[in-house]
Amino acid sequence: MASPTPPSPGLPTVNRHGPELISPAGVTPRELKPLSDLDDQGGLRFLFPFLLFYSNSPPIRGREDPARVVKEALGKALVYYYPLAGRIREGPNRKLAVDCTGEGILFVEADADISLEELGDSMRPPCGLADKVLCDVAGSGGIIGCPLLLIQVTRLKCGGFILGIRLNHVISDTLGLRQFLKVAAELARGAHAPSRPPVWQREIFRARYPPRATCGHPEFEDLMVDARSAAMMLDPKNMVHRSFFFGQGEVASIKKGLPHRMVSKSSISELLTACLWKCRTIALEIEPDDTVRLSCTINARGMRGLGVPPGYYGNTSVYATVLSKAGHLCNSPLGYAVELVKKAKEMVSEEYVRSSVDVLVIKGRPKYTTVWNYVVGDATKVGFEEADFGWGKPVHGSVAGAFPLVSICMKYRTREGEEGIVVPIMLPERAMQRFQEELAKMTDEPTVADDRHGVDSTAIRSTL
Repeated sequence: MASPTPPSPGLPTVNRHGPELISPAGVTPRELKPLSDLDDQGGLRFLFPFLLFYSNSPPIRGREDPARVVKEALGKALVYYYPLAGRIREGPNRKLAVDCTGEGILFVEADADISLEELGDSMRPPCGLADKVLCDVAGSGGIIGCPLLLIQVTRLKCGGFILGIRLNHVISDTLGLRQFLKVAAELARGAHAPSRPPVWQREIFRARYPPRATCGHPEFEDLMVDARSAAMMLDPKNMVHRSFFFGQGEVASIKKGLPHRMVSKSSISELLTACLWKCRTIALEIEPDDTVRLSCTINARGMRGLGVPPGYYGNTSVYATVLSKAGHLCNSPLGYAVELVKKAKEMVSEEYVRSSVDVLVIKGRPKYTTVWNYVVGDATKVGFEEADFGWGKPVHGSVAGAFPLVSICMKYRTREGEEGIVVPIMLPERAMQRFQEELAKMTDEPTVADDRHGVDSTAIRSTL
């Protein structure tokens, strides 16, 4: 089956220095800048964790300390991205804006008694080191009035380092974060200015006046559900957190479940999304007549008519949601789920994006529904490898893990050199076992062990 999360090495000792604020390394405007109506929705009001792992490639002479180099580069980059050094304020009707105070982002340097080689494939999410290499400073983990970026540089005993990031998602998405890190890396390597200047222009995703919903948006429907079941599905403490690697062999096996006419017309992203949704629905043992949802996050950058310029670093993704009766999804061939995934992608047009933004304003900037919903994002093309601070490209860089209802697909190269996609997922313990069994059926592999990695696929990972 798709190989599950490998066991972590023994957790190392990580010694953190005291936190400090990095302010822009130059004068920046003091102003209040409203976020877009896409930015301030309820579903983005959280800290998004990322991890980038760097080897001990020889740095530029005289600049051997990655913490110092990264810290100086961030200060320079904040001159251009000065809103990131501000604080979020909330106004009437839950409308958010960033107060460009120049207070700075939170920075922590640390040292760990482990090497990159010892980490091996445990770098992939959910990394067992996450709690140690992602700073969580008391009083700074909120959305309103707190630092918008929390960054930790952890030096490893091999000379490499880990860059841990917590991003306030309302200010930027993954592509915007990549852009900021790329600029900081360019400045670290001696550039005098960004190769691509940042663009604010949050009015691009402002609701029309008056706002009008012209498309269906079941992702924001309010439905009743058993409170106990909902609480279990939303509380990470009651869930198992694992990830699964899909290489060429796993993808080829899953394709066998499609009719021949669909094989060449279905992308790997569509195939894996459909497979995960079906296996997850079966694993949760949902009543056959209950309606289940799949919400695919679709990036609107480059979409005709919207005019999103290069350099824009705000949120640009909308949810494209399709529905099915649980019983029909579970009992139908995989092609049925793939067709629904395709339908979700095809419905997203300029008008759909405008309608999504308007619905958010009409409904008071809600969070997506949590009723039998599964949100899947594709970050395989984000490109964190561009963040070269002088130590070469990161060996691996991605979101740190899954969320209770959300999985994100990411590129990954195993220590054996096999390239593929890794997908983290969170499920209640019993459901995780059933999920692995269903996934094994689709990949034509036994559920007890993964012969390539020597991993017991029934082993339970602790939550991130």
